Amino acid sequence: MEKEELKVLNKGEEEEMELQGYRLCRLRLALVGLGVLCTGGFLLLVLYWKPEWCVKATCVPTMACDAEVVLLQSTDEFRRWFLAKVQVILAPGSNPFHNLETQTTSPSSPSFPSCPFSSSVPSMANGDTLPSSDGITARELIRRYVDYQPTRIRYFTLHSTKYYWNDRVQNFEVLTGLDDLHVTPSALHSEHSKGLTRNQQEYRRQFFGLNRIEVKVPSVFKLLIKEVLNPFYIFQLFSVILWSADEYYYYAVAILIMSFISIATSLYTIKKQYVMLHDMVAAHSIVRVSVCRANNDIEEVMSTDLVPGDMIVIPSNGTIMPCDAVLVSGTCIVNESMLTGESVPVTKTNLQNTLPGESGDEVMSPYSIEEHKRHTLFCGTNVIQTRFYTGELVKAVVVRTGFSTAKGQLVRSILYPKPTDFKLYRDAYLFLLCLVGVAGIGFVYSIVLSIINKVSAKTIIIESLDIITITVPPALPAAMTAGIVYAQRRLKNIGIFCISPQRINICGQINLVCFDKILEEATEEETALHNHIMPTVVRPSKQLLPPQPMSPEQDMELYDLPVQYEIGIVRQFPFSSALQRMTVVARLLGEKRMDAFMKGAPEVVARKCKMETVPDNFAEVLECYTKQGFRVIAMAYRRLESKLTWHKVQNVNRDHIETNMEFLGLIIMQNKLKTETPAVLQDLHRANIRTVMVTGDNMLTAISVARDCGMILPQDTVIISDAIPPHDGQAARITWRCADKSSMAAHLKEVNISLEDVCHIDEPKEQERYHFAMNGKSFAVISEHFPDMLSKLVLHGTVFARMAPDQKTQLIEALQDVDYFVGMCGDGANDCGALKRAHSGISLSELEASVASPFTSRTPNISCVPSLIREGRAALITSFCVFKFMALYSIIQYISVTLLYSILSNLGDFQFLFIDIAIILVIVFTMSLNPAWKELVAHPPPSGLISGPLLFSVLSQILICFGFQTLAFIWVQHQPWYTIWTPLSDACNVSSHTNMSNLNRSEVDDHNIQNYENTSLFYVSCFQYLIVAIVFSKGKPFRQPSYKNWLFVVTALILYFFLFVNMFYPAEAIDEFLEIVCVPLDWRLKLLLIIVVNAGVSVVVETFFIDIVLWKVVFSRDKQGIAPAASPPQKGTELLADKCMYCPNKVTRKARYMHLAQELRVDPDWPPKPTTTTEAKACPENGSSYQIMTIS
Repeated sequence: MEKEELKVLNKGEEEEMELQGYRLCRLRLALVGLGVLCTGGFLLLVLYWKPEWCVKATCVPTMACDAEVVLLQSTDEFRRWFLAKVQVILAPGSNPFHNLETQTTSPSSPSFPSCPFSSSVPSMANGDTLPSSDGITARELIRRYVDYQPTRIRYFTLHSTKYYWNDRVQNFEVLTGLDDLHVTPSALHSEHSKGLTRNQQEYRRQFFGLNRIEVKVPSVFKLLIKEVLNPFYIFQLFSVILWSADEYYYYAVAILIMSFISIATSLYTIKKQYVMLHDMVAAHSIVRVSVCRANNDIEEVMSTDLVPGDMIVIPSNGTIMPCDAVLVSGTCIVNESMLTGESVPVTKTNLQNTLPGESGDEVMSPYSIEEHKRHTLFCGTNVIQTRFYTGELVKAVVVRTGFSTAKGQLVRSILYPKPTDFKLYRDAYLFLLCLVGVAGIGFVYSIVLSIINKVSAKTIIIESLDIITITVPPALPAAMTAGIVYAQRRLKNIGIFCISPQRINICGQINLVCFDKILEEATEEETALHNHIMPTVVRPSKQLLPPQPMSPEQDMELYDLPVQYEIGIVRQFPFSSALQRMTVVARLLGEKRMDAFMKGAPEVVARKCKMETVPDNFAEVLECYTKQGFRVIAMAYRRLESKLTWHKVQNVNRDHIETNMEFLGLIIMQNKLKTETPAVLQDLHRANIRTVMVTGDNMLTAISVARDCGMILPQDTVIISDAIPPHDGQAARITWRCADKSSMAAHLKEVNISLEDVCHIDEPKEQERYHFAMNGKSFAVISEHFPDMLSKLVLHGTVFARMAPDQKTQLIEALQDVDYFVGMCGDGANDCGALKRAHSGISLSELEASVASPFTSRTPNISCVPSLIREGRAALITSFCVFKFMALYSIIQYISVTLLYSILSNLGDFQFLFIDIAIILVIVFTMSLNPAWKELVAHPPPSGLISGPLLFSVLSQILICFGFQTLAFIWVQHQPWYTIWTPLSDACNVSSHTNMSNLNRSEVDDHNIQNYENTSLFYVSCFQYLIVAIVFSKGKPFRQPSYKNWLFVVTALILYFFLFVNMFYPAEAIDEFLEIVCVPLDWRLKLLLIIVVNAGVSVVVETFFIDIVLWKVVFSRDKQGIAPAASPPQKGTELLADKCMYCPNKVTRKARYMHLAQELRVDPDWPPKPTTTTEAKACPENGSSYQIMTIS
């Protein structure tokens, strides 16, 4: 069949994937089976590791609508492959929202949009009937609707999400819930508030499944199989079989024990994480709920039976929400800390049932969970209390169930996290490929050498394959994770918890941090300095006053208020971050008319008030207070019409109340900086780490706070970007103004400034330092209409105010697009998306919302940020050190074995065992213990292994080790006492007397292990392992010096002592165990000379030549984002750009923000002048540009 073009699932979303349909081919399946038999099962392993190869090898492409198997590939930078089997069920209808009770045929109800998720078939196949979630089979359900044509529902499940085939769009789509219908609030009240019958509920359950977020804890056997089939363990199994065939039993057993410990530890950790997540999700997941049926009956059911469209009753004493539901009557007080991190209860009001003649955005727009979240009860949140004034029940319509709910999406993000992309890991794989290439050379060399020496075929195969197992060290993964584990433990000791250990290394590369919370509440002493606002008591009119007198410590005599101040709240419109305001409708007891009170952002409240009530100097007064860093909210009031009765107020539209209000005044509040904030930001600035404020506060307030905390220096210029979307035929435009100067109106003068790359290079000019500031609305306009300018703005953007949760995430992505390593520090409130998207998200909340963040700090302030970056840098340098050491270990052992192969010899079993266990593992796990350096330095560590200094370091040490091993190998053969060693040889005693211990050896060394070359290389190589361990174990400026790592120092000294003692005072038992032969004293002294010179050369080359000469002179231009420590962080990229642009040997920058810094430094028209307006107008004759109009 002709190959169909790729389908795109979840287009434009984070989980966007490309889909290709396949059907099973029996011929290909038979050929693959034959290949599995011929390769001894290895082909099956390869197909298990590569699902895309498995599908393409056993299936043929087909149309997606006929596919039996679908192959999916993510469209992100990771390009991951997924395999899913298409399943088929039979149902009495194709649309879950069809009303089967009132129809006799299967066309769509006019009340609902068409949603044909399947195709009708004339008959049912027995194999297509699957049981539904509640035990009722689809066939039994179809029998209840004999007039319906049974339809085949095709779907597949991926990452706990079901994708159904939609005939109308010819693609697979996700059924999320009731919001798929795009119903308006009025339609939701009229068509979905009557409840469902049992048959309708069972029918919908065929599509949506049981309402449960099920985290299945895999059995130990399944986890074991999955872990054992890891390519690393398969390679270890291959190595063990090979060593056993070569009679290296002890070493094979040691590797098996190491692997068993590693697998057991991994299984325990994975199992524990699954159990913890399962317990977190299972708590309160299944409860009994009251469901309103279509016949007005109320029935008690389990929460797992709920489906979208069910009407549930919220109990008055509260409950844990088992689903996402929208309130249609009554109000609720809810604790949403599980989602937002805020433990402050929020009020949820019912979605209004608008009257036919009413208009407004909320009336006409369809219901959306995000836009109407103030009316939505989210799964997992705790309903504390419900309230309905007429005594009626508080009801809600189920919108989403299972993994489609807010809690389900959070659990899915934990179960199926996005892979971590870091240059270190990519470079590690490339380096391993290089080692495999070196092993291939040794493989060919050993085969050729063995054929020349007429070695048996069995020996050729074993020894040639053995050199591959030597080159790729089996302990590499465990060694690489040691530093991360130690860093995680140190972070835990300082109150920072990590659920994604691999991100600790990435923290070492952070060069920009976004902050949400850097303020704290005012103290009681500071509050006493200002005038108090008399509070209003809300209580029932007949409430008795307490007989006991008030305590003298209380400042407010609340009970002295007269009865006429007792008011009742009739209706509440809760605060919305989108609307930036809240309103209550209240009535003074005894009065007939009601009053509406509003508070919110001053600029928003002023627009809702009568113009004559807003003072003329409103803008000036507001600007005066916000510039001083005060938090300002406005108050407004309105006396409602007498015709608005209590019942009408309950159903009136919000826009009808919030209009023609009377401006009352401003409330000024002050929040001071947290005491540790300035010092923390100063530490980050000294380390050339940019700091950015992302907040929901007023922009001028945010700018003032940024100046107070040091983000913006007093002499710096702040340019505010006010963007206006297109309207009335005018294009979108940006008005630039200075934060400290009022804008002046004047005539416009047009100037064209191209935003294309500037090709000419002038001498660097001295520019004043500047920062951009903008609010969320401007950010949205710039992102949509000025995408080319956004990257230039974020390069110097410091203050982003009034940012919505999704805009915070978009800002993180914009910063990452210009190659910043971004950290995000927030308290969990509306920050979950940004915390997950950042390279390093740090939550200051200990609540369940912190589960979305890789890091959680027990200390609720930003002092954790420098500590995390310091530990990240230490862990990253430790990973470099360990990887370099393990690479040298493999190459040193490879050189030893290759040299010994030339004389048909090899290292002994116990020599391998001593090197790998006593030296390598002990050194690796102790050299990783260096703690982080006490302060942040001005430049970050390198991000990858493929860099000049690191590669030169490894290559130079390889050449040094190769040279001295070759010297020892050749020199020993030219000694006057040298002969081919035999059990009767006695080079230690040059007299005619024969060593009796050697005479007693009747065993013949078949492997030719015992010889002078072997002994010499064994000693030299053992000392080389210790030498490179010390040389690579660097301390400052990212880790504490190695001499402070006492465990590493003691271990190294013990090994040095053991080797020196055994070399000069050999013990017969040790020599026999290690298969070492006795050599003369003068040769031992020559070996000592070789070792000492080797150590001296290695230290000089690594410490002096690489660290001082190459790193600081030659390779300094490769370091990105590095500037002098005294320069501010926002200036750092500019200084480095100048330094690199005008140096003779220009080096191409990899980071995009470096390219932008170079371009902007030579652009005479950047930054935009505070007297210009940028209009989104294309100029075809000049390419992509904007029209700049200058206000003179």
